[in-house]
Amino acid sequence: IQMFGDVVLGVEHYNFEDILADYKDDRGLVLDTDLGSVDWQTIVTVYLEKVEDLIGKPFPQDPYDQLWAAIAAVFASWTNQRAKVYRKLHYIPEEWGTAVNVQSMVFGNMGDTSATGVCFTRNPSTGENVFYGEFLVNAQGEDVVAGIRTPQTLTIAEKERNQSSLPAMEEVMPSIYNEICNIRKQLETHYKDMQDIEFTVQQGKLWMLQTRSGKRTAAAALKIAVDMTNAGLISKEEAICRVDPLALDQLLHPTLDPNASRHVLGKGLPASPGAASGKVCFSSLEAEAIASKGGKAILVRIETSPEDIGGMHAAQGILTTRGGMTSHAAVVARGMGRPCV
Repeated sequence: IQMFGDVVLGVEHYNFEDILADYKDDRGLVLDTDLGSVDWQTIVTVYLEKVEDLIGKPFPQDPYDQLWAAIAAVFASWTNQRAKVYRKLHYIPEEWGTAVNVQSMVFGNMGDTSATGVCFTRNPSTGENVFYGEFLVNAQGEDVVAGIRTPQTLTIAEKERNQSSLPAMEEVMPSIYNEICNIRKQLETHYKDMQDIEFTVQQGKLWMLQTRSGKRTAAAALKIAVDMTNAGLISKEEAICRVDPLALDQLLHPTLDPNASRHVLGKGLPASPGAASGKVCFSSLEAEAIASKGGKAILVRIETSPEDIGGMHAAQGILTTRGGMTSHAAVVARGMGRPCV
């Protein structure tokens, strides 16, 4: 209801998040997994009432109505404002159009033996040849990608680096973790590039959902290209073509002096490296307005969504309350060379 409501019916997801957060707060609960089936039935009833209240008609119940509405929503997304901004930033022709895949679903929210996650075959911030990723037990993929939950790390090493108290996948699902590690090697050897992978575990069985070349910082692109050349995966000529010349200025971006005295106000996950200062903005429109007048803005959001693409591009840096190192904010910020916490 939450995802269909947001993507297809235009009911922004904060409406659902507010209902869920209030319900948990009223009962002193922290995690979604603390909720029982009766709790979810109550929340779903309120969700459906909210949808009907905002769109003026009941949530569609016929599966074919839902499917065709979802297909139409994907096609329509090609011409929305955020897609136009993204195409302009990445020099993608409008006439290419988009496609819709219809496929059977696997569920990462069928109990404690189910999970969902996103991983990169190398660290997309630094280019280090270490497995880098996050997962959530008993959740769906959108929860990780949209950054509406703060996930757990895949590896024990990453858990220790982030000083997280939550167990890593390597600890709670060791056999699944080992299977993903083997697939990591296969995919990177086949595609000869760092991969961004999404997966779901349904009741103890691993399903690979997609893989694509991962977005990375300029520093990471340089290191990955050099390392892959040294490993004999790609030629020197191919390595040079892998580094975007327009992104090389990222290597000259500001960083904090490690020896400077500092007054730390807060700490978070290092989603994208760099240093920035500017006026705090709580909306993308505000960040764009400040940047258009030559000012500097820091975009501060609970989590970012594709609608924030303009504001993220205009901002000097990005700060979110929720989400992890593989969320929308983190991936887009790395691709743009914006520091993000």
